[in-house]
Amino acid sequence: MTAKLDVLAVGYADERVASTVVLIRDGEAVIVVDPGMAASRSVILDPLRELGVEPNEVTDVVFSHHHPDHTLNAALFPEARFHDHWAIYRGDVWLDRPADGFELSPAVSLRATPGHTAEDITTLVRTEEGLVACTHLWWSAEGPEVDPLAVDQGRLEQSRAELLALGPVLIVPGHGRPFPPG
Repeated sequence: MTAKLDVLAVGYADERVASTVVLIRDGEAVIVVDPGMAASRSVILDPLRELGVEPNEVTDVVFSHHHPDHTLNAALFPEARFHDHWAIYRGDVWLDRPADGFELSPAVSLRATPGHTAEDITTLVRTEEGLVACTHLWWSAEGPEVDPLAVDQGRLEQSRAELLALGPVLIVPGHGRPFPPG
């Protein structure tokens, strides 16, 4: 089984900052990854609607980590469950569970990838083209190679190597366009 992945907004990190925001559809699951900072809400909502999805149809939101540039617009999705490194949240319910290995749908799972923060997770998506990783292990294809905000650069490099060993065909970085690994 495979999922469909669309980039809603390409992020950037220079004098301004915005996260790369992704939509994943897999059967009944409609997942948004990292609905963080954007110049306006329409940057996220307009492409979502162009793809035929209304905000209240989003079933799940994944935070790669808890920096505001990756979480700020989460409230745009009022019916969603929210996923981070250690729990699922919906309404006033907090359900503890480790993210590592958790499956959101048959083709979408989470993987612990610490380094940028100790709590970082990557969303793994099996698509027709192959495995896609939505991750903050890279800011963009252009770098930086050394993460200036990493809490543990050595662990980040280990997480990068472990992720690459899975053979992804595409990396969707935290602040840039998707790129093939290599």
